[in-house]
Amino acid sequence: MQGRQAVSDIDFKHLTAIERSRMNWRGTALRLCNVAGMPIFEPFVRLAAGEDPKEQFKGIAKFVLLPIVAIALFVGAWSLAAKTVVTESMQLPSPSATWQAGADLFAMHFAQRAEDRVKKDEMLSEAIVFMVQAKSLENQAIAASSSDKETLLANALIYKKKAVQAANYVPSSAPTFIDQIFTSLKTVFFGFAIATLIAVPLGVLCGMSPWFNAALTPAIQMFKPVSPLAWLPLASLVIIWAYSNSQPGETFFEKAFLISAVTVSLCSLWPTLVNTTLGVASVDKDYLNVARVLKLTWSQKLFKIILPASLPLMFAGLRISLGVGWMVLIAADMLAQNPGLGKFVWDEFQNGSSTTYARIAFSVLIIGLIGLVLDRIMICLRNMVSFGNPVAG
Repeated sequence: MQGRQAVSDIDFKHLTAIERSRMNWRGTALRLCNVAGMPIFEPFVRLAAGEDPKEQFKGIAKFVLLPIVAIALFVGAWSLAAKTVVTESMQLPSPSATWQAGADLFAMHFAQRAEDRVKKDEMLSEAIVFMVQAKSLENQAIAASSSDKETLLANALIYKKKAVQAANYVPSSAPTFIDQIFTSLKTVFFGFAIATLIAVPLGVLCGMSPWFNAALTPAIQMFKPVSPLAWLPLASLVIIWAYSNSQPGETFFEKAFLISAVTVSLCSLWPTLVNTTLGVASVDKDYLNVARVLKLTWSQKLFKIILPASLPLMFAGLRISLGVGWMVLIAADMLAQNPGLGKFVWDEFQNGSSTTYARIAFSVLIIGLIGLVLDRIMICLRNMVSFGNPVAG
């Protein structure tokens, strides 16, 4: 009897450990869904954890099936519009034509990269041949007379220079669609970094000092709604002036890149500035009273209380700023001729080929998809620093 009781107790403890492990797994997965801003996975996690299937199927229908239906309706409406919107020289591309244009763009990228690799291998082979010839001339110079020796060494030096040039060969092919995507990402992140470095310190000062806030508020309200098309000529003027005494190849950044990045900065810094000001100004007074009681210095109060407490609102502003920057970048690339997605759209529009509008439509989808990914990243970062989030702790 006692043996049976012991076995029963062991089974009970074993089952409790399994349930405890399952609950820990479920809680961790749900927290990750919450932090990542991906509620679409929550019903699947709950279903795998053994919760009410009927309730979870409702969540799956809401987060998965309904978006699929909406996308299907959109594609259907797009297909009908493609058959309707037709002029003498233009036609709205269909979803299938857009998909094919996108596949061609990616295929062109990989074909260009393969061609560049072949050309680079050829140049490396030439570099080896030049070095062999240079070494041969140097060996001949050892046994040659003084007059011939100078000529042979001079010719060997020429072959060595040719070898270095061939070994350092960089393909000069035009940037592909994927290259232009990465150029746009580098530009927007550079401009976003400049905007953040300007907006966060100014926002902290505005939030901590009512006098400083009153001084900057008129300028903020005046410049915040200015279009990127108005900022870009002024940014171009400043960058061209800064580069006036520089020769091509001497500068680290290209002029077009900096013009686009500065335009992105000027248009995207305002949401971060306003939200940082609001976040710092709305720090709980109890926190500040504790800092006063503990006699914290200004820097200790800033880094230990004010900044941590204002991070959620600050990151909300950063999220808006990155979205604005990505939207502004396309127009800035068009006008500054920075080799990014904006320039790709403009060049295709000027090209006027049979695949022009299909490629433009595909680029629009890619721009939107990248914007969605950037927004998800900022939501994840914001959730990680938000109060009440277990992961943030």
